[in-house]
Amino acid sequence: MPDLTLGLTVDLRTPGKASGLPADFQRFGIFVRLLILAVLFAAELLAISVVADGAELANRGGLLRFLAAWGPWILRCIVGFAALFMTFGYLKSKATFDRISEGLASSPVSKGFLAAHFAAIVLAGALTLALYKTSVFGLQADLIAGGWLLAGLSAIVFASIAVLPPAAWIQMVRGTGYLWLYTSAAVAAACVAGNASRSLWQPMARLTFSLVEGLLRLVASGVTADPAKMIIGTGNFRVEIADQCSGFEGVGLMLAFSVVWLGLFRKECRFPQALLLIPVGVIVIYLLNAVRIAALVLIGSAGAREIAVGGFHSQAGWIAFNVVALGFSVAARRVPYFTLNPPPAHSTAQSTENPTTAYLIPFLMILGAGMVSGAMSGKFEWFYGLRFFAAAGALAVFRNTYSKLDWRVGWLGPSIGAAVFFLWIGIDRMMGHPVTTAMPGALAGASSAARITWLTFRVLAATITVPIAEELAFRGFLLRRLVSADFESVPFTRFTWLALLVSSALFGALHGSLWFPGILAGLLYAFAVIRRGRIGEAVAAHATTNALLAGYVLLYGAWHLW
Repeated sequence: MPDLTLGLTVDLRTPGKASGLPADFQRFGIFVRLLILAVLFAAELLAISVVADGAELANRGGLLRFLAAWGPWILRCIVGFAALFMTFGYLKSKATFDRISEGLASSPVSKGFLAAHFAAIVLAGALTLALYKTSVFGLQADLIAGGWLLAGLSAIVFASIAVLPPAAWIQMVRGTGYLWLYTSAAVAAACVAGNASRSLWQPMARLTFSLVEGLLRLVASGVTADPAKMIIGTGNFRVEIADQCSGFEGVGLMLAFSVVWLGLFRKECRFPQALLLIPVGVIVIYLLNAVRIAALVLIGSAGAREIAVGGFHSQAGWIAFNVVALGFSVAARRVPYFTLNPPPAHSTAQSTENPTTAYLIPFLMILGAGMVSGAMSGKFEWFYGLRFFAAAGALAVFRNTYSKLDWRVGWLGPSIGAAVFFLWIGIDRMMGHPVTTAMPGALAGASSAARITWLTFRVLAATITVPIAEELAFRGFLLRRLVSADFESVPFTRFTWLALLVSSALFGALHGSLWFPGILAGLLYAFAVIRRGRIGEAVAAHATTNALLAGYVLLYGAWHLW
């Protein structure tokens, strides 16, 4: 029986292949080993954070103050780099990661380097205790802090070599080309922009204030502005533009997105012309932030205060970023000035024949409609029905593509759906999620017609459009796309452990605070489609779970589950 690693594909219908993890845990695939490394570092970091008080040590000045001030920032940069590099690295060069996984089958975890890692951790712990038990300052404190830093860095290096031999790290870097450089630039740009923007908050906020005031005076009368207190509005509605509203978050996101995009698609872009897209994207997202605030004031002045400070305030920024990012990607790949491979002038768009589009558009329509309906709502999303109609319309457009899929359903799908329902309820109770929500109050205060209409579309979406759209995106597309770029040629019975874990993790993240049961649900829905080889089983499982949850919510008033 062949050894399974995260980089090897498995077909549950092929006799002789394993259907679970290997028994010999000396043989780990690269992603299993990296996961173990991440968990180890996270546990040790948590232990250090419990014992050490950075604020107290920072008072001693010198190197300790530097570590307390910059340590968390450096750590965020490292974590961001690792996450981006591994994700884009696998998407860019899957073959490299597969070869490393195959080579690791004969390369057990190094016990010597693992022992050296724990020895370095013990030394770092001893030095930490020495700092707390003695009130040392100056050079002596710097020497102890230097020893602590050296021990910590050594622990990281030793653990990394223990889990993956140096040859594997070198092969990973070489196999992904200059991705390490582009990822470093993206993370550095995001981190530097985030920190530098703190000193620019006030200047940017004042410029934003001036832009908002100018926009409002163009379209409204009776505008009142107090630049000293950063308060602006009309006679019946005013807002304070805090430093955090200066637009730096959108600028940082756009910088990171544009650097990563141009790095990944550098062979398709025309340089240096394509670099012009970066400042254009940054300027556009910054100006849209001012437009967002001006629109918020106008909405509030029109009497819709709840919508202005509730849904619109939180959703308009994300809508703007998505629009600018989409415009950036379209311009980078279709405008002849920016791309080396522009589409032929006589070509026509054939989005309905694009398989990727058919699998993703219904899900993206739900997300987009959710942003729009959220922006149009206050504390309660009265326009939830937009999600249902948006997804239903997209599904209707691509119905010819879906007719080629196997939608048959047996007993497995509904059975898994019921199991996920009981898991979901049990985990929710154990996690003790708060049950406070505006939903019951809003529905109770609405008319019978409005209440029945909202509940009808909520249940229809949960049991029909959401299961179909999400299963097409996560199990139909992503699960197979992480196996091969030509995902349509990948049978539903074939998968990689990486594809299974990543698609399920992203599915769980989609569910916010209920991410853990969401991940388990994703794994079980994937099992349904892999076991039977048809998308219908996963959709039936998902629909069964959502139908049971809808009944549970309506019967027991567990509105927080919606």
